[in-house]
Amino acid sequence: MPHDTISNRTWPEGFLWGSATAAAQVEGASHDGGKEDSVWDTFARVPGAIASGDNLKDAVQHYNRMPEDVRIMNELGLGSYRFSTSWARVRPGDRTANAQGLDFYSRLVDELLEAGILPWLTLYHWDLPQSLEEKGGWANRDTAYRFVEYATDVYSALGDRVQHWTTFNEPFCSSLLGYAAGVHAPGRQDPRAAVAAIHHQHLAHGLAVNELRFRGASHLGITLNLSNAIPRDASAPIDLDAARRFDSLQNRVFLDPILRGAYPEDTLADLEQFGIRDVIQPGDLQIIGTPLDFLGVNHYHDDLVSGHPVDEGRDGHSGGAERPASSCWIGSEDIAFPSRGLPRTAMDWEVNPDGLRKLLLRLGEEYPALPPLYITENGAAYDDVVSSDGAVHDAERTQFVLDHIASVGEAIDQGADVRGYFVWSLLDNFEWSWGYGKRFGIVRVDYDTFERTIKDSGRAYAMLIAAAADQASILSTTSA
Repeated sequence: MPHDTISNRTWPEGFLWGSATAAAQVEGASHDGGKEDSVWDTFARVPGAIASGDNLKDAVQHYNRMPEDVRIMNELGLGSYRFSTSWARVRPGDRTANAQGLDFYSRLVDELLEAGILPWLTLYHWDLPQSLEEKGGWANRDTAYRFVEYATDVYSALGDRVQHWTTFNEPFCSSLLGYAAGVHAPGRQDPRAAVAAIHHQHLAHGLAVNELRFRGASHLGITLNLSNAIPRDASAPIDLDAARRFDSLQNRVFLDPILRGAYPEDTLADLEQFGIRDVIQPGDLQIIGTPLDFLGVNHYHDDLVSGHPVDEGRDGHSGGAERPASSCWIGSEDIAFPSRGLPRTAMDWEVNPDGLRKLLLRLGEEYPALPPLYITENGAAYDDVVSSDGAVHDAERTQFVLDHIASVGEAIDQGADVRGYFVWSLLDNFEWSWGYGKRFGIVRVDYDTFERTIKDSGRAYAMLIAAAADQASILSTTSA
């Protein structure tokens, strides 16, 4: 779809345009206002864990520059801001609610509402209090119940103003990458712990949805990072099975319990040796499968999959380190990810916007109980160059964003119920194991001065948002 067509098309009524960040990646003030260590603060002190030895101490100073960042959101015309609250800031050491921490988020919400920007809150974007990790972390079932206490504290403080609540962001990463691959915090390499973490995060999600809904929340969902598993040779049984196993661990082990109330049988068989059946207790799946009001979809790239160990695997998310497939795909050590020869981002992820269209349509075809969809993350890292006048002409990122939005439009035209798009990310930030070496922002941050500069991609996104608003206004006038 040509980009002038995107600007002229009519989007569904109320379609939401936003951008996203995560607390640990942008806030800084890592031990200010009563905050104590999260698993990421601790992980960053492990030699070699983070590229260039970077840490979260300052991040991009969003904690202290929040009003300025909201002004930038307003300048861009964002309709919504997706942010996360830090468990380690709200309940330091997971003891009791921290008034200073909650006050920061309360002020953020007020700033957003005053600017006419919808707050979209994520409760867990990976910053588990280190004190809970020392008690077993997500491998410990009790952590699920502690999560509900934390969620209740946040809702008690913000539920009068925040309508949209996401329980977890990308549990794939905080379970498999954190407990099996060891490339994300807490840096463990224990497949049994990883499988337990998957289930206990599912349980925490379901428990929190039920509790917050009981307390009055009306828009509750979860965000999953999803990919298309494409067999390298669709006629080769070895590649077909590799794609099945990849799809199981990347997608279906998360989608099916949440949307169907059951794990896929092939997933249970694949993970039997790692104790998946041992952690499932009676009643768990009914809790986990409680109905949702929306599903957040994070998508960055597809994956060409092979059963021949000819290449190294990628982790499927913005922020993990490159690593051999065997370090994450537990029970699937022979999965490989050869190249299709497509263009690549600075993360070495292929660029294929049509993959997003196919993914959205697949979800509607395979999950009859699918709630409305929101693209809660989509974006790209590139090596930005600052011109002599201080501008950032990031043509590749601009093209990436516009092409993927076009694919969202095509999916909607073909029946997908997509109601919003959030570009990742608002700001350049701490990109997990990559430290500050990969930039995803539509706003550049100078890591020495913390000065913000809207990039060309941000300007292009703002123009698209304005054009969408104009089309909606024309439609409203002509139908009146």
